[in-house]
Amino acid sequence: MDSIIMETAAPGTAISEIAWTHVGSIDDIPVLGSRVVRTAQGDIALFRTAADEIFALEDSCPHKNGPLSQGIVHGRRVTCPLHSWVIELATGEAVAPDEGRTGHVPVKVVGRGVSLALGEAKLSRGGCRKACGHV
Repeated sequence: MDSIIMETAAPGTAISEIAWTHVGSIDDIPVLGSRVVRTAQGDIALFRTAADEIFALEDSCPHKNGPLSQGIVHGRRVTCPLHSWVIELATGEAVAPDEGRTGHVPVKVVGRGVSLALGEAKLSRGGCRKACGHV
């Protein structure tokens, strides 16, 4: 397979200004599945779509804290295993009619390596900081 290069950053933010932490390979994450990375800030769920896009969310549904890593990935969304809330992988936003958001972490994929900008994450129901532009 060809190399994949995917980076998320806010307009005007240089990727080189962000501290990235290597967390593994894209091959460590099952297609249409997830993998959990344990951090001092809490558990982060890495998701892989059918198109090999990688997203990182706080592993906690905004509804009742269900483990999103155990949910079903479909398209660019994940459905929580507890009460079937659907969450956008790119932003952590719940899909209407539900309301709420889980924290997300900027992701960079170079070749097959996956890195997270943990210092840019704003977890516990927030968005990322400057790396994605969501607040």
